Amino acid sequence: MSTERKFWIFWLGGLAIFALARIPHAPLAIPEVPGGILDHQAAGSAQAVDRIQAAWRAAGLRDTAIFAMCHDLVFIGIYGLGSFWGGRMFAQQMDRALLVRIGQVVAIAAIVFLITDYVETGLQLVQLLRESGSDWMAGTAAIMQPVKIVAFLVTFFGILTSLGIRRFSRPPA
Repeated sequence: MSTERKFWIFWLGGLAIFALARIPHAPLAIPEVPGGILDHQAAGSAQAVDRIQAAWRAAGLRDTAIFAMCHDLVFIGIYGLGSFWGGRMFAQQMDRALLVRIGQVVAIAAIVFLITDYVETGLQLVQLLRESGSDWMAGTAAIMQPVKIVAFLVTFFGILTSLGIRRFSRPPA
């Protein structure tokens, strides 16, 4: 399978999974946890994680939270690989220096996204399954959250920009 084919299948598949993630994530935003899963990611301490998880348990949402985090693990892998292959695809456009640079940045950002989001979500899921927060796990997840968000944005907009450049720029002479 070509790099471009893998890119389209995985990147678009990842975006579709991301859109579907809103279904299990939406119920997690309750008055006690207005940011839902994002509040859990940014909690930063065992006490904050325990408060969030207690609110979800009281609302009957523990299983929904587990499902949402498992869903995220699937999204991370599929979207991350799609973004990496997209970056590689553009980095191989040797006749277009700008696409090569953007592709390299996207490929690196995809690796950063994969690592940071897997660490963050894995630590969240462990705390949820244990039904107990951990300061080091919550702290590490909170550190990973902004890094993975930036990496996601770089991959998403980098790929859109590259697609636009490839589509609308003059072919090389």
